[in-house]
Amino acid sequence: MSLSEFPASIIPSPEVSHALKAAAPVVALESTVITHGLPYPENLQLAQDMETEVRRQGAIPATIAVLDGQARLGLDSAQLERLARLSGARKISARDFAPAVAQRASGGTTVAGTLLIARLAGMRVFATGGIGGVHRAQAAQQFDISADLPQLAVSPLVVVCAGAKAILDLPATLEMLETLSVPVIGYQTGEFPAFYSRSSGLPVSARAESPAEIAAMARAHWALRLESALLVTNPPPPEAALPHEAVDAAIEQALAEANAQAIRGQAVTPFLLARVSELTGRASLRANLALLLNNARLASQTACALAETGPLNGATQ
Repeated sequence: MSLSEFPASIIPSPEVSHALKAAAPVVALESTVITHGLPYPENLQLAQDMETEVRRQGAIPATIAVLDGQARLGLDSAQLERLARLSGARKISARDFAPAVAQRASGGTTVAGTLLIARLAGMRVFATGGIGGVHRAQAAQQFDISADLPQLAVSPLVVVCAGAKAILDLPATLEMLETLSVPVIGYQTGEFPAFYSRSSGLPVSARAESPAEIAAMARAHWALRLESALLVTNPPPPEAALPHEAVDAAIEQALAEANAQAIRGQAVTPFLLARVSELTGRASLRANLALLLNNARLASQTACALAETGPLNGATQ
């Protein structure tokens, strides 16, 4: 799909539109971390810091969000401020776009929602914190799988993350990623990161030592016409990472509290993340902020490495 063929509800900023047409390095950024992750003004500062980090590495940031029923690819300063201050913002996954468009709603896009718009825009690199996955049984009280996983199976992007959110069932999430044929690439590690922690004890499917090597893997993947994402798992910086055992103890307590309060559905993840932050004395929040910037950095370096090696075969830009 070319830019001229976009649905009317998808609006790229002039900067992002120009960068996509020129096959310049662009990095997609999700926005639920702004609308549902942090209060104002901390959320605005994080959004600005992530965009600044992407630019520092030589790429163009494309924060994706929905404003008044239009999916925006790249936000100006006023739009970013509005999003950060938004009251009653929707949490918009792939399934939620049609109602949001029809009702002229505004909100932040999840990993799945961001993947959908990024794929339609022909973007090739996306940075986030942690993906969704298979919930622990005691959290969902049934088999609950995030919409992020099936979207990863049909979105040919490099997705840089710190693994899946630590509140999830990590072994089951990795099994599902294998079933969906999503390569899980460890950046300078052979282990799957546990979001706040650098190690989970679980293996990845391959390892890459540099952004150039990630780019080479991506090109080989796309040359085979494979439609899934390449999930690049980037451990949090050592100075911000937390011991896996300490985080797991906090998660278990938060899970028990969620069950006692009958918290279900989309409310589970925000509750658990907030409660774990409280139980760790906000150390998990500091780790989260650090890994988000770390992922934005690696994603931008990868986008630049892809741009340096010429046009992508089969790219939609």
